[in-house]
Amino acid sequence: MANPAPPGGIGPRVVQLPGHLVALDPADYRCSLLAMQLADEWVEYVAATQIGLQAKNYQYAIDHFCLYVDKVLGAEAEEASLADPDLFDTLVKWELSLPEEYAESSARPGLLAASLRVLVIRRDDHDERMVAADLARLARGPALLGSGESTERDEFTRKEKLAIVRAAWTSAHATRKRIEDSWALAGQGRHPDQGSWTRIADLLWGLAHEEITVEDIRRRVPPSREWPLDLLEFTAGPGQVLNPATARMQLVRRLVARLYPTALDLHAFRVLLMDATGYTSEEVTSFGEAGVEFLPKGVRLTLLKNRAERLRHRAFRDQNRPETTAPDDEDGSGRLTVNWPRREASEVVRQLMDLTARVRAKAPHVTDTLFVNVAVRPDHTVVFDRWTPSQGRAQFRHWLDAIDVKVKGDRHIGRLRKSTKVEKAIVTEGRIDAAADDHTEETFAGHYAQGTTLRIMSGRTIATAQQHWFDQALDRVDGPTVVTGSGDIDQGLLEETGLTSEEAEGIMAGQLDMGVSHCKNPYQGPYSRPGELCAVAPLRCLECRNAWILPANLPQLLLFQAHLERLRTLLTPQAFGRLWGQSWVNLNTVLGDRTPEELAQARKHIEAGGACLDLPLAAHTEFDG
Repeated sequence: MANPAPPGGIGPRVVQLPGHLVALDPADYRCSLLAMQLADEWVEYVAATQIGLQAKNYQYAIDHFCLYVDKVLGAEAEEASLADPDLFDTLVKWELSLPEEYAESSARPGLLAASLRVLVIRRDDHDERMVAADLARLARGPALLGSGESTERDEFTRKEKLAIVRAAWTSAHATRKRIEDSWALAGQGRHPDQGSWTRIADLLWGLAHEEITVEDIRRRVPPSREWPLDLLEFTAGPGQVLNPATARMQLVRRLVARLYPTALDLHAFRVLLMDATGYTSEEVTSFGEAGVEFLPKGVRLTLLKNRAERLRHRAFRDQNRPETTAPDDEDGSGRLTVNWPRREASEVVRQLMDLTARVRAKAPHVTDTLFVNVAVRPDHTVVFDRWTPSQGRAQFRHWLDAIDVKVKGDRHIGRLRKSTKVEKAIVTEGRIDAAADDHTEETFAGHYAQGTTLRIMSGRTIATAQQHWFDQALDRVDGPTVVTGSGDIDQGLLEETGLTSEEAEGIMAGQLDMGVSHCKNPYQGPYSRPGELCAVAPLRCLECRNAWILPANLPQLLLFQAHLERLRTLLTPQAFGRLWGQSWVNLNTVLGDRTPEELAQARKHIEAGGACLDLPLAAHTEFDG
């Protein structure tokens, strides 16, 4: 629509947004000249960019700044203008004051400051429009405020999404049945003048055939105290009490909603399209009848994404989706079934086109979307127009209440998109290039990969990989095999632990005793050449896989512990760790598994002279090198 006031003229500035108008009147401010300059830029900028609902940010920035100017400058605000260099300090102070009104790290202050700067820069780009040089440099210079931090919305859980999609199908079928039954009932009626102004079928007939208007119902229908019971129940709704003061308006809205889809009804179809296509709310509501081409086994849609300025032509085939797994499935089994029946995009589009056909016929000016609905305004006018899901009491959160679906966290439709992206990431086994097929990989990593499901999956993957390499590392660590038990150790027990009969027999006979342990094969030691007798026993037995420690070795282990403790006092920690660190750790682990009674008995054996530790002479000379 044309603005009631031309640029530079007197009067409000108006911007047409989807479903409603946004106005700003410079006369509401003492700094009316400044407000007029900014408002003119706002109107032209919105018309040139078609930014949609984001236009409200610029309007709010103008309003906030002008109110600040009025407060700070007082009577001098009447002379305020973008051509006045004295406005520089006021603009700086306004920007710096914005964070005081918002929570810490809020992105809102930076957004408002940037919005106002855009309008100042745009005005400065016109030679015939004066802007003070200092103001222009400030607007084009670095931001005084940070961009803030935004909390990414988490996706719906598998259980929540499943409940939403199922409820959407139920809601869509209920809406179709309601409208079909109402038109069938209207076919049984006649003009209320010939029938009755309190008979539902006659009222539906009159509205369906446009023989009566809402104003006729307001004037001709008698007071609610004279209504029959069926009309009272129809108007009030199940279990509700009718307010006589608003009875006629409520009746009109009930009648119109029986014949045409309302704003609340269309949420179900948006949910189903987002689920079937995997695209955003903005895209699945951006195609009209001309953007639909039915294929033998699917549908091709023309999808528009205003934010990215991208127009896509996408074909969606009618086929089942594969099966995969997710950590938050409905029954806890780990299985995620995504091949539900009637999930095809073509079926959803057909039902939506059938449902909105009558509304689109009454709203020929709306051609770029199938999402159109009827609304009855407070002035009793019936409006057929495009769907505005963010207005009034017909928002997504109200629809969730109406279908009785409970979700945790923010009840925002964008979370459904994230749930779909998580599914795609799961099906593609985490390949970002495949999951980010409708945007950049950077967008996926920064926006969608932060969800709980993918974090859990990533954590599990990392933990699995870490455990794998940890197990590999443990397999490579040299260390003895410890045989414990309070009973007698026999050859059969040793064979059960992995030794051959010959090795077990040699250990039991004492032929393989190396001092602090037994060795299953002293001629295949890791520290000597194959076939040669191990030259480092018993000093390195506690680091060798060939070593087998029996309960009878406990006294020698305690003596070896005393030897290492003496070395710890002679060597620096770095040298001791390099030379004896692994033996020290393994020795303490073995001794830590022994009971106090076993350790006490071993010490008595040592004190009685029944045990000694035979070490090579070189073991008593250590060099800190």
